[in-house]
Amino acid sequence: MPQYPNRQFLDFEQPIKDLYEQIDQTKKLAEKNPKIDYSSTVQQLENSIIEKRREITTHLTRWQRVQMSRHPDRPYTHKYIEKMSTNFLELFGDRNVRDDKAMIGGFASLNGQTVMFIGQQKGINTKMRQMRNFGMANPEGYRKALRLMKLAEKFGKPIVTLIDTPGAFPGLEAEERGQGEAIARNIYEMIRLRVPVICCIIGEGASGGALGIGVGDKVLMMENTWYTVISPESCSSILWRSWEKKEVAAEQLRLTATDMKEFGLIDEIVPEPIGGAHWDYNEAAAILKTHIINALDEIKIIPPDERIEQRIIKFGKMGFWDEAD
Repeated sequence: MPQYPNRQFLDFEQPIKDLYEQIDQTKKLAEKNPKIDYSSTVQQLENSIIEKRREITTHLTRWQRVQMSRHPDRPYTHKYIEKMSTNFLELFGDRNVRDDKAMIGGFASLNGQTVMFIGQQKGINTKMRQMRNFGMANPEGYRKALRLMKLAEKFGKPIVTLIDTPGAFPGLEAEERGQGEAIARNIYEMIRLRVPVICCIIGEGASGGALGIGVGDKVLMMENTWYTVISPESCSSILWRSWEKKEVAAEQLRLTATDMKEFGLIDEIVPEPIGGAHWDYNEAAAILKTHIINALDEIKIIPPDERIEQRIIKFGKMGFWDEAD
C-alpha cells in the first residue's frame, strides 16, 4: 500500500508525490529482500520530502497560494475548532428563516477561557460540500453569526471568527432575502461590539462573504491564504472575458498574506507547517491557537470604549485615495 492512500497533490506538488512513490517502491523491495537493510534509503527519501515541501512553499506564486488555500486536504473551520479547543457547543439558527449550514458557531473552551467561535465550513466530501453550500453563506448565515456575536457580548465572552469562503452565496433567493443588508449590518455591528474580536483567515477570504465576519480588533491571516474583493477567476472573466488570465489576475490583485500585511489590512501573518497546513493539522492548529491566545491577551486588557474607538480608526483609515481640487 502507498504511504499516501488518501492524500491529494496539486500540480506543483508532483515532486513530493514522486518521492512518496519511491518510498513505496523501496519498501516493496525490502519485503522481497529481507536480508538487505533499506532503512537508510527510506530515511533519506523522507528527509527529501521535508526539504522538497520547504522548497516548494518558499517560491510559490500568488496563484499557487490561491491553490494552496483551496487544497482539498486543507483543514476547515470545524477541524481547527476541534484541534484548538474543548467542549465545543454548536448553536444553530438565525431565529428568523432557518439554520445556514455554511456558517457554524458556538461556545468552546480555549486555553481555559470561554470564547465564541464563528466561521464558514466548506465540507470534507461532495455530499458535505453540497450541504454546506461550499462555504457560501446565505443572509441567514450572517444573521446567525450576528446573533451569536450578540450572545457572546451579552455574557462578556471574546469572539474568534475563522474565515474560509469563496464569497457569500450569489443566488437570486439570497439577494431577495437581503444578502447585502445582512453583510452590511454585520460590519456595522462588529465595529461596536464591546468584547474582544479576533478574525482569522484560514483559507479563502473573498469579498463581502469574508468581510461579513471579518471586522475585529486583530485580523490574522495564515501564510497560504488569500484575501481580496474578488476571486482571480471572476476578476479574469470581468476584465478579459475569460478565466484563462486568472494567474495574471492573482498577481495584479496582490492578495497574499504578505501583500495584505504591506497594505495594513491585516495585523499578523500566521506561519504554517512546512509545505502547508494540509500536511499537519495538529501543528497548524497549535500555531494558530498560540497567535489567537496572544492576540486575546493583548486586546482584553484594553477598556471596551477604547477598543471600539481603535476599531473604528483601524478600519476607517484603510485604503488609498486622492481628493480632487
